[in-house]
Amino acid sequence: MSKSLNKHWHHLPEAEVTDLLDVNPDTGLDSLEIEERRDTYGANTLTIKKGKGPVLRFLLQFHQALIYILLLAIGIKASLGGWVDAGVILGVVVLNAIIGFVQESKALTALSALSHALTTEAVVLRSGEKQRINARDLVPGDIVLLQSGDKVSGDMRLLHSRELQVDESALTGESIPVSKAVSEQAHDTLLADRANMLYSSTLVTYGTGRGVVIATGDDTEIGRISKLITSAEILETPLTRKITKFSHILLFVILGLALLTFAVGLWHGDSWENLFMASVALSVAMIPEGLPAVMTITLAIGVSRMAKRNAIIRHLPAVETLGSTTVICSDKTGTLTRNEMTVQQLWAGNETFQASGIGYAPEGSISIEQSGEAIDVKVKPALLELLQAGLLCNDSILKQSAQGWVIEGDPTEGALLVSAAKAGLEVESLSTQMPRQDAIPFESQHQYMATLHSDTASGTAIIYLKGSVESLLERCNRLMATNSDFDQTLVISQAEAMAQQGLRVLAFAKLIVPNEEQQINHDTVANGLEFIGLQGMIDPPREEAIRAIAACRSAGIRVKMITGDHPATAVAIAHKMGLIASTSKEDSMPALNGRDLEALFDADLIKAASTTTVFARVSPEQKLRLVEALQAQGEVVAMTGDGVNDAPAVRKADIGVAMGITGTEVAKEAADMVLTDDNFATIEAAVEEGRGVLDNLIKFLSFILATNFGEGLVIIAAVLMSEILPVLPVHALWINMTAAIFLGLTLAFEPGEPGIMAKPPRPPAMPILKGELIFRIFLVGSMLLAGAFGLFEYALHQGASIEQARTIAVNVFAVGESFYLLNCRSLRLSMFRLGLFSNLWVWIGILCMAAAQWAFTYLPVMNKLFHTAPISLNDWIPIFTVGLIIHLVIAFDKRIRLWLDQRGDKKPA
Repeated sequence: MSKSLNKHWHHLPEAEVTDLLDVNPDTGLDSLEIEERRDTYGANTLTIKKGKGPVLRFLLQFHQALIYILLLAIGIKASLGGWVDAGVILGVVVLNAIIGFVQESKALTALSALSHALTTEAVVLRSGEKQRINARDLVPGDIVLLQSGDKVSGDMRLLHSRELQVDESALTGESIPVSKAVSEQAHDTLLADRANMLYSSTLVTYGTGRGVVIATGDDTEIGRISKLITSAEILETPLTRKITKFSHILLFVILGLALLTFAVGLWHGDSWENLFMASVALSVAMIPEGLPAVMTITLAIGVSRMAKRNAIIRHLPAVETLGSTTVICSDKTGTLTRNEMTVQQLWAGNETFQASGIGYAPEGSISIEQSGEAIDVKVKPALLELLQAGLLCNDSILKQSAQGWVIEGDPTEGALLVSAAKAGLEVESLSTQMPRQDAIPFESQHQYMATLHSDTASGTAIIYLKGSVESLLERCNRLMATNSDFDQTLVISQAEAMAQQGLRVLAFAKLIVPNEEQQINHDTVANGLEFIGLQGMIDPPREEAIRAIAACRSAGIRVKMITGDHPATAVAIAHKMGLIASTSKEDSMPALNGRDLEALFDADLIKAASTTTVFARVSPEQKLRLVEALQAQGEVVAMTGDGVNDAPAVRKADIGVAMGITGTEVAKEAADMVLTDDNFATIEAAVEEGRGVLDNLIKFLSFILATNFGEGLVIIAAVLMSEILPVLPVHALWINMTAAIFLGLTLAFEPGEPGIMAKPPRPPAMPILKGELIFRIFLVGSMLLAGAFGLFEYALHQGASIEQARTIAVNVFAVGESFYLLNCRSLRLSMFRLGLFSNLWVWIGILCMAAAQWAFTYLPVMNKLFHTAPISLNDWIPIFTVGLIIHLVIAFDKRIRLWLDQRGDKKPA
């Protein structure tokens, strides 16, 4: 047998399949063939791509421009004897390296989860005997016997089926178990519609079957997905990209200014020793040592806040990415919808009725569609019979648990139990009155289920059928509760009207038989039945998800639905959720399915990905292509998923989101965030928190860089004017560390500002600091320069010592930063608008800074360590005046910019 098994197996008859695989379907393979094929195809396991070793991956975490700056700072501080500060910064660098190392390991973990998904057992037919073997020993050509509860261990072509149903949701996204059949399929049948194929890692939920293995290990569909996960690159987050660019710029600016300062000093005739000290002080002053630590802590605080809102963040940068998200690609079932099939429309006696209530809770009523008037179903015999048929022709159980009402069995049957309960019908009493005598289970080739009941009240027996409209109509010759001739077109048109609303339609019929009838078969119900009516059901949208989608649209975030369901159902749900606003005829199918996407070239796909809202019946490769197409347009993409088929796209997305309840381990390991409630509204809440985190990071940058810039200006000014340095390197270290820890860090606790979800997302190409913030940094830095240098020179002029003058200069920075911090709480709003005490950490931080500066100024041990000296109370008056001026100037600047923004919003478009 050839090693190449790339065949369209679903298109071939069973006999041709077994001939190509060189196997007898009645006896299976013999031991010699098994050994030969095991040597040819290998074990039925997934190959994990060998990557870089853990040591190399850890060392590569230090290969970043910002880390180089910090390593330079460590060297400088160690050379100056600042071992404590050097140790702190080294700890920050190592911590960030560990975090990055853990993040990079997620691909290997995801592949490991995939590999574990195959470790199971299978029952095979070998040499004419049944054997239970480890699934890793399966080979192409093995005949496998399957029953309810079995995990499919390899890709198979079905040879025999009896009522076989398979849960393929993890692979295809199909929300309900799929019925399987043996007959060959059309050549271009999509994977999700191939009824004669079974795929590795799916689960048999009902019936029995026999299949022949056509692919194992890496050659299976799940193996192909494994390769996609391996090939999907992990993108940097928007913030890490911008921080990297910012770090490169900062590195060159610092080195450039240090060299320029050194050169200018030489030109002025200063000594090499003094110029070296000045260059070192400048470099230390302008390096934001606290940036990595504050970034990590700010993101960690965001993680904690999101956890309280049912979003578990697995990788820290995902917090910030959420705040930059421009497109959310969401699965439908369970995320946008409740994953609880619900009957919404009924048709009986040529009348249409509505069922209120959603989900499995038996709460709601039945009403006439036209008037909306609730009715007692007993006055509508056909409607009562319809509900009774759905209740009795049913193998599922509705029960109440600690988590609420749940269904044991098929969700479609569960919906029928709930609709009957809403009308007051009780399973126990009705089953006692009409006990079941026999049943014909659902089979895909017949498309119906039938049950026989003896009616103790009337002394007769009755057969109820439920199934597809087509299968029941051909068996019926009359319509219940109508006197006119049976018109099949009337039923078909009603069923089509329901289907156009995205409802899954089930038909019901009955046949009265003699009471002595104890058994039924397909011949018993071949004809002469009375058609009862239709029940239309749908997995209803979550109300909170509808509100969340509206909030996303207000925030400028586009939401797209990617689902394994049929396009008509997906579009109907999209209309109800507000994803598709228009209901015009030309926009009646604003969806693309997998076959449509397969025919598109990359350029056309990029356009389609942007303009289309609903994608149905898509394969794993197509999900991955959709994410890449959106990213090619510069979008920051969040992708939700719960199945194995979602993992490549989830990993490729800027922010991958997995479902905590229904999600597979593979999807969770590939994701950046896991939703503990599987609810789209949680994504919107996480985006809101992410925006708050991003805002806080930008606030911190605008705060700390103004400090660094001010220090740098003071040192440059001293060199240019051939003056004594007002700030020594140890002073710069003190200012930077205390400003970051006591003041800047408090901004991480700042709650989200009002209207945070009313703004569009930050464009991905927008630099981390816009022009107005750069202006503000220059403005504050200039005021710190004027205050620190001016008071330093004034103190010397008044006869103060060098140590006292430098103490005054350092305190100008401490006080100025504290006043500026109050303005950094919002880039637009005043602290009074936010609430003076809405972030108590700010005031605690200012008190800690005051205590630190008191110790810095007045404790003898600090005076000795930092070359400072106590200053008088009168010296504090001009220091606080400088701080107050900084606060008032920035407050005025913010007020003017807010007024300009509001004026711009009022202009007509």
